[in-house]
Amino acid sequence: MHTIPEARRPAGWLRAGVAGLLWLALGTLNADPAAAQRGMQMPESVPETNQAIFAPLDLPAPSAMRDASGRPGTGYWQQAADYDIRVSLDADSHRITGSETITYTNNSPDELQFVWVQLDQNIFRTGSRGSLVDAGSRMRRPTGEGLKLTRVEVTQDGTSRSAAYVEDGTRLRVDLPEPLPAHGGQLELSIDWTFPILMAGGGRMGRLETEEGWIYELAQWYPRMAVYDDVFGWNTLPYLGTGEFYLEYGSFDVEITVPRDMIVVATGELQNSSDVLTEAQRDRIEQARGSDETVMIVAAEEVGAEASRPTGEGSLTWRFHADDVRDFAWAASRAFVWDAASWEDVLIMSVYPKESIGPTDEGDAGWEMSTQFAHHTVSFYSENWSRYPYPVAINVGGMVGGMEYPMIVFCHWRARGRQLFGVTDHEIGHTWFPMVVGSDERRHAWMDEGFNTFLNHYSSLAYYDSEPPQRGRTGPASVAMFTESALADQPITTRPDVQRPMALGFLAYSKPGYGLVLLREVVLGPERFDAAFDAYIDRWSYKHPQPADFFRTMEDVSGSDLSWFWRGWFYGTDKLDQAVESVTVEEGVTSIHLSNHEGLVMPTTMEIGFADGSSVRRDFPVEIWVRSDSYTLPLEGTREVTSVTLDPDQVLPDVDRSNDTWPAEEAAPEQEAEAVIG
Repeated sequence: MHTIPEARRPAGWLRAGVAGLLWLALGTLNADPAAAQRGMQMPESVPETNQAIFAPLDLPAPSAMRDASGRPGTGYWQQAADYDIRVSLDADSHRITGSETITYTNNSPDELQFVWVQLDQNIFRTGSRGSLVDAGSRMRRPTGEGLKLTRVEVTQDGTSRSAAYVEDGTRLRVDLPEPLPAHGGQLELSIDWTFPILMAGGGRMGRLETEEGWIYELAQWYPRMAVYDDVFGWNTLPYLGTGEFYLEYGSFDVEITVPRDMIVVATGELQNSSDVLTEAQRDRIEQARGSDETVMIVAAEEVGAEASRPTGEGSLTWRFHADDVRDFAWAASRAFVWDAASWEDVLIMSVYPKESIGPTDEGDAGWEMSTQFAHHTVSFYSENWSRYPYPVAINVGGMVGGMEYPMIVFCHWRARGRQLFGVTDHEIGHTWFPMVVGSDERRHAWMDEGFNTFLNHYSSLAYYDSEPPQRGRTGPASVAMFTESALADQPITTRPDVQRPMALGFLAYSKPGYGLVLLREVVLGPERFDAAFDAYIDRWSYKHPQPADFFRTMEDVSGSDLSWFWRGWFYGTDKLDQAVESVTVEEGVTSIHLSNHEGLVMPTTMEIGFADGSSVRRDFPVEIWVRSDSYTLPLEGTREVTSVTLDPDQVLPDVDRSNDTWPAEEAAPEQEAEAVIG
C-alpha cells in the first residue's frame, strides 16, 4: 500500500500553485474520432525515423535463467560466499591486519578451475590503474601502499593446501588444486592480509582526526569474492574508483579488535554487548529499542570519560553477525557521540564527533538530527516500497562525504540541516538498491543510483514538501543539463568508468531518477507503475538483475510496450522539443498543428484558451508521434482560440519552451547547467 500524498507526487518540479499532474499519458485521446474524415493531416507513409523509435527493443534472448516476463527463470542460480573474519586495528600505525575464511559455494552448472577475488585496496598503490586512469577526476586519491597478502590457502574435501595465485592490481586469481564441482561444490579460501588506513580512501573510506581522537571508517577493507554469473562468467572488471561494486550474498561473522577506549559500529548485530559496553549503555540501548524519540547512548559530555568504557586492561574484541548481505563495513573511534531510536523492530543509530553537534548561524540543525532523519527514511521507504529488511541502520559522521554499505552508511561530519537529511536519505536509501536488489554497479550505476534518486525524490517531498536542493534533482532544474554536450552526449547505459567524470551525476543519478518519475507520473500513472516497481523489487531481492530484467518486469506488470521510452531515455542521447507550430481556421474548422523537433518522444498535455475566457486541457499519448513528427488536432465548435500551451505544468524536459505556446512568447532566460555529483 503506497501512502505518497496525492498533492506531493509531482509538486517538487511543477510550477508554484499546481497541485499535481492532471493527466495520464495513455488515457483517452480527446480528439473527435471522426477527425481524419474532416481533413486531419495524415502522412502517406511512416517515416523511417519514427519506425525506429517505436520498434521493439533489442534485448538479450530469454533463457532458463532470465524469463521473458522479467522474472528469474526456473533455472536461475547464484553463487554464495560466507565470511568468517578476524581483524585488528593498530591505532598507533593506522593499520589493520586481518585473517578471513570464505566458504564459497558453486551453484552454477559449470565446473570451476579457479576463482577470482577482489582486492580493492590495491587501487591505492603507486602506479595502480585507478590512480593513473582516474587522475584529476572527482575520485582523486593518494597513492602509496596497497593490500599486502601474507597467506592464501584453499581447503577442499578436508585437505588444506597453499594456493597458487596471480595478483593483478585489484584482482586476484586463485588456481584450485582440484576443480570445484558444479551444482553445490564447496571450498574454503583462507587469506591473511594487512594495509595502512589512508586519510582519504577515494571517497569511500578513511580516517578523520577530531578533538577527542581519530574516527576510522573501513570499507572495501577485506578480500571479497568476485561474482560468477550467467552473463559474463567471472566479473573481473578492475576497480578504477568510479564504478562501484558487484558482490555475492552470504552471512558474515566478524570479530573486530580495537583499543579499549573505542566504540565500534558495523554491518550486522552486535553479539557480545556485555563484553564491550557498560551496563548503563546496554540499558540505554534497550530504552532506544522501544522509542521513536532519540535516546543518548554516549552523550557528548561522556566522550573520553573512563566510565564510558568497560573496566579492565588491553584491547576489546567486538563481534558482529549479519545474514543475507553482500558486503560488510565498520567504523571505530574514541570520539563518538552515540544515539539511537527505533522504528518497529529496527534499531536506528548515529555516531559522530562533538564537532558535528549544534546548529549553524543559519539555524541548520547538526548531527543531533541524524537519527530522526534516518528514522524517516527507514519508515517512509518501508511503508511505500518494501520493508527495511535488517535489524539495524547506522549513520556514521566522519571524513567520507557519502557512501553506503549494508546496515551502515558514512556521511560527512560537517553536513547540517537539509544537506544532512539529503545525504542520509540517499545513503540509507541504497538499502533497497543495491543492497537488497543486487545489481551490477560496476557496469550499471543507474540501476542503483538512479533508482535511489527516484526514491529520494518522494522522500524529500514527504519530509520537506519539495525536492532535494541538489543531489537527486529530477525535474526542470536538471533540464538544462540535456543541452550540455559534456554531460548529455553519452547515454545512461554508459559504464561509469568510461563516463566523463563530470557527467556521472547526470547520467547515474538525475537523468534516470527523472526518467522514473516521468514513467510513474506521466507515462504509466502511479497505480500501474507502483505495481510493476514493487514486482521488480520482489522478484530480484537478494539476486542479480540485469537491465533487461527491469525493462521486462515493468512491461510485464504494467501491460505496456515501453520500447520507445527505454530506447529514448536510457539508450539514447536525443533531446525533447515539442512545439505548437500554428493555429489555422479553414472552412470553419480550427486546427492546431504540433511538431516534435528532436528525436525524443513523450506524451503531452495541451491547454487551449478561448476568446470567452474559458480553457480546456487535452491529453495526448506518445502514439501521436508513431506515424510522423507532425500532428494536427481539429477542434469542434466555433469558439475562437486565443492561446495554446503544450505541457502547461512544465513536467517534461522540453529544451525549448519558447515554441511551446501560441501565440509565441519570448524565451525565458536559459538556466545554467549544474552537474549533480554525489
